[in-house]
Amino acid sequence: WAVDSSSMNAVKFVALFARHNILSEREQHARYEIYLETYVKKIQIEGRMIGDLATNNIIPTAIQYQNCLIENARGLKEIFSAADYKKAAATQLEMILEISEHIAGIRKNVDEMTEARKKANALDDHKKMADSYCNKVKPYFDIIRKHVDALEMIVDDEAWPLPKYRELLFTK
Repeated sequence: WAVDSSSMNAVKFVALFARHNILSEREQHARYEIYLETYVKKIQIEGRMIGDLATNNIIPTAIQYQNCLIENARGLKEIFSAADYKKAAATQLEMILEISEHIAGIRKNVDEMTEARKKANALDDHKKMADSYCNKVKPYFDIIRKHVDALEMIVDDEAWPLPKYRELLFTK
């Protein structure tokens, strides 16, 4: 959804509604302002929740699981020769690196999203604020989700703090 005043505030619609005593021009503009405010609040709340969940639940869980993999890799290093270790620990080391990349991606994008929200909140005009939330804040949702979804596939089911998608599919 892109914020577009062409439909709700188009002159022909404002005149039509006013002519038939459905809504006055002032009432229509007030409804449009409320519509924009509601949109901003919803995206604002969703952005805060995404940032909070990612920072306080997903990242700590991923780090905890990563630490388990690190301990496993250290244990393999103790029992295998250097040549055998590379082969035996390749998967763990790959996963440790992949987890680090996703954690960094989440952290970076949550911080950038927060800055974009601050800039949007500083705007005085509801239309500009809604445009900013739509075009500057909301795109971070998908980027953060991509990293979180990747971590969901890596982190052990027992350690993951939220229901996984495949679990939701079979929940009644």
